[in-house]
Formats: sequence, C-alpha cells, structure tokens
Amino acid sequence: MNMQFYRKLPIPQEIKEQYPVSPELKARRDACVNALKDVFSGKSDKFVLVIGPCSADNEDSVLDYISRLRTVQDKVADKILIVPRIYTNKPRTTGDGYKGMLHQPNPNADPDLLKGIIAIRRLHLRALAETGFGCADEMLYPENHRYLSDLLTYVAVGARSVENQQHRLTASGLDIPVGMKNPTCGDLSVMMNSITAAQHSHMFLYRGWEVKSMGNPYAHAILRGYVDTKGQSSPNYHYEDLIHLAQTYEKSGLQNPAVIVDTNHANSGKQCLEQVRIAKEVLHACRHSNDVKRLVKGLMIESYIEDGAQKIGPEEIYGKSITDPCLGWEKTERLIYDMAEIL
Repeated sequence: MNMQFYRKLPIPQEIKEQYPVSPELKARRDACVNALKDVFSGKSDKFVLVIGPCSADNEDSVLDYISRLRTVQDKVADKILIVPRIYTNKPRTTGDGYKGMLHQPNPNADPDLLKGIIAIRRLHLRALAETGFGCADEMLYPENHRYLSDLLTYVAVGARSVENQQHRLTASGLDIPVGMKNPTCGDLSVMMNSITAAQHSHMFLYRGWEVKSMGNPYAHAILRGYVDTKGQSSPNYHYEDLIHLAQTYEKSGLQNPAVIVDTNHANSGKQCLEQVRIAKEVLHACRHSNDVKRLVKGLMIESYIEDGAQKIGPEEIYGKSITDPCLGWEKTERLIYDMAEIL
C-alpha cells in the first residue's frame, strides 16, 4: 500500500473512558434527542434550527457562540428547538484545505489526529455541560462516529457522502435523527434511496465487527440546492420544490416524512447573507400550504460571530469562519426572533 501507518489511535471506548459522560449529562443529552425525535415524529410542532459555524475551528469562539444561542433559545423555546452545529469534520471537494478540528485542532499547526479526537470530544462535552445543548455534527467518516456517539443529538450526511453505502448503513444503526442531503447533482432519487436504506435494518461490517442495525425511522431529507451541468448553483428550497418533495415522500412509504432546508451552500450560492431571505421564504411557504408545513421540520443555517469568512493565518479575526462564509451574530439573533414571530 502506498501509505505510511503513522501510529495506532485509541479506540472510541478508550477515549470515552478518558473523557466520560456523567449520568447527569447523559440525561440532558437524552432529553435533547427525545425532544428532536418528537418533532420528526409529529408529536411536537416546534420548528428545528440546526445552526452554527460552517466548521468548528476554535473551542473558545465556538463555545462563546453557543452560549449566545442558549440565551436566545430560552426566549423562543415555545416555538423553536435549537440544535447547535459543532461540525468537526470538513469535507473538501478537491481534498485540499482545512479538514476540520479532527484533523487540525490548531488550524495553524500540522495535522494531529490524536489531539484532534480528544479536542472534538472535549468540545462537545463542554457544550453539553456549559450550555445544556446536545449538538450536531457531520458524519463525514462513519467509522469515527462512536467517538461522539454518546454526545450528539443530530447527524447530517453530506452531499458528497449520501450515495456511499457505509454512510447509509451506519445511519441505519444510529439512535438519533439523521439528515441525508441531496447530492451536488440535485438528483432527489439518490437522497430518497439513501433515506430508505437508513430506515431499514442491515447486516454489515463496522469497525471490525459483524453488526446488525435496527433501522432509523428518523432518517430524513435535507435540501441544500445543487450544481447544474454548467457548474452554476441552483436552489431547491422554493414552494414548488417543497411540494414536489412532499409528493415524492407520499409515494415512498417512508416513515416520518420530513425535510430540513439548508439555507446556505447551493441554495444561497454561498452568499451567506441570503440565508435571511431564504429562511423567511421557507417559513412563508409553510404558512401557505399544510402539506409543506407538515413536511418542513426546520432549517439549517451557517452562522458564527462575525459575517463572512477569512483565510487561515496568525492574525485571524475571532469568531469568523475559516471555511465557507457565515451569517454574523447580530443578523442571526434578529433572524431567530423574526422567525419566532412568523411561526
């Protein structure tokens, strides 16, 4: 093989023993999971907001941001259920660039996956302990999920991973809601097939074990826009798109039909400030159609302390994304309160 085996890393059980979840924190996380499941099953009519930085690049600024969300959540708790994004793995289209805190806990230093594993678990632990939030992460590497499996409330499978068999089968064995994004080409049948696979039981190989998954009835769709044959971003959050997805779900026989609308990525053309307009347009679509309202369970928003994005370097601005541009805090806070008024 054309690779160097650098060092053997601790298995998830060892890391969990070093950084354990107390019974109190477990109960808190389980309550977050159950509240989210109630939304996807239709028992609760709260609106989900999966929100936070494009990538979690700095422990202090991420926790600062999530603490601000806590204050807002307490004021809108009757209508909105906030699930903070702590995305510690960053997919790269070409393979180049910053790959997230798992790879580089210090973006200005060399990759160190041992430190990275510890850093991402510590960050999710602190978020749960200090803010009461069970958070979301992207399942970029299915084999790594167990390092955080007792902490996460929500997982997303990205547009470049959704067609991968291991992602689908692993999602079928998780006990939390899993969002399956439409692929970058926009083919909804790929996403729907992925949801179907995730909702069914499977026998497969996972971390050296022959395992059987039970199926995940809370696997659902995420619409994130797509790139057309000319390389141009095209949205799929409009009223007509949501009606089409509702009709597709109706024919599918899937459990708990649901979609989270991603307001960034190809839906905004990566114009982060457009997320405000897109979020409100989706909410207005929900008000004009009961079918859309039943289907749309929430939004995904990329937001941080400062607007925009910056290059990695020694003079980085605190709380500004080093990957995709994000909506700044002042606009985010105003948007959440506006959403609560619309809902």
